[in-house]
Amino acid sequence: MAWVEKRRGGFRVRYRLDDGTIFTESGFATQDEAEDRAADVESDQRRRRFTDPRLAQTTIDEWIRAWSDAHHAADVTLATYDSHIRNHILPRWSGTALGDIARIEVKGWVNKKLRPNLADKTVRDILVLFSMILGEAVDEGLIGANPCRKLRISFDDRPERPHASADEVDALAGRMKPDEGLMTITDAYTGMRWGELAGLQWIRTYLDEDPRIEIDPNFGALHEIRGRLELGPPKTPASVRTIHLPPFLADLLRDHRERNPDGRFVFTGANGGLHRRSNFRRRVWLPALAGDESHGWAPLNQGMHFHDLRHTHETWLIEDGVPRILRLVRLGHKRKDTDDLYSHVTDVMVKSMLAALQRRWEQDGGWSWDETPGQEQDAA
Repeated sequence: MAWVEKRRGGFRVRYRLDDGTIFTESGFATQDEAEDRAADVESDQRRRRFTDPRLAQTTIDEWIRAWSDAHHAADVTLATYDSHIRNHILPRWSGTALGDIARIEVKGWVNKKLRPNLADKTVRDILVLFSMILGEAVDEGLIGANPCRKLRISFDDRPERPHASADEVDALAGRMKPDEGLMTITDAYTGMRWGELAGLQWIRTYLDEDPRIEIDPNFGALHEIRGRLELGPPKTPASVRTIHLPPFLADLLRDHRERNPDGRFVFTGANGGLHRRSNFRRRVWLPALAGDESHGWAPLNQGMHFHDLRHTHETWLIEDGVPRILRLVRLGHKRKDTDDLYSHVTDVMVKSMLAALQRRWEQDGGWSWDETPGQEQDAA
């Protein structure tokens, strides 16, 4: 039972908790407001949806510690969560009781603090994480509702990413050292993710009569976790796949292996070190895009990211009429609709696709070791 009491300057609501304690909520300006709250309390108690308000005084810091201790995910995912919590969630909400986190304040934080300073994708990821943390607080009975629900935040549609032609890819590769040039060519003609390419090992690169790359389920991608590089699972279960290689690329990789017979990894930077994405971007990728007047190199597609080579590959597959199911499998995308689930990749599809990639290379590509610049670039 809940009841209303008039106090100096306003009204308060009092009700008895399950352990017999009488709890008081103060600060109601009018009797109507207090009676509405009392009615809500009684309704929730009857329906067994009532949350002990004392639990809502748990701070977000305390709850995040408990949540983190109980949560299980891949190391790279946990590292991302930790970064979002330390850099964005706790700087705003540290010390705040769970019950004091208001929906409208969350909306203001997202729109006024996060969105002006971060990419929409990053903001989405932070909001999803915050909602997951608070959603489990609801499940544990600490708060009655998730303040991240129904925020009605409209994110801008992501702009279409650029893609490159075969001769642009060829030109970019020609502005790099041989190893980085071949890495660029390989990505454009396979659509591999950065981590899959940077962590690719020779033991998973087969250059026999059926040349292919196998993405390992346990060690198929290179991850950077708190500054440390380590091999781990690829992005999703669908990422575990076989990537067939066109003949020209198999030939280039064979030549590359002969040049580096003792290496464990297919692509390495200075002194055999593994590539870090940020270093590769700064020291290799951006200079290649920017061009160099002394070499007669004009700027190329300067808004392009290395990841856009993956989009480039899919664009080429579409231009070549490659069936959707083969595109999904080759790129490691999850099958989403019924047609995808009941479609199958055949040898005929694969041979046709490889022939088209070979033709594209012969007509518009043609990068070779001799075209690469001689200057040293440290990318590791």
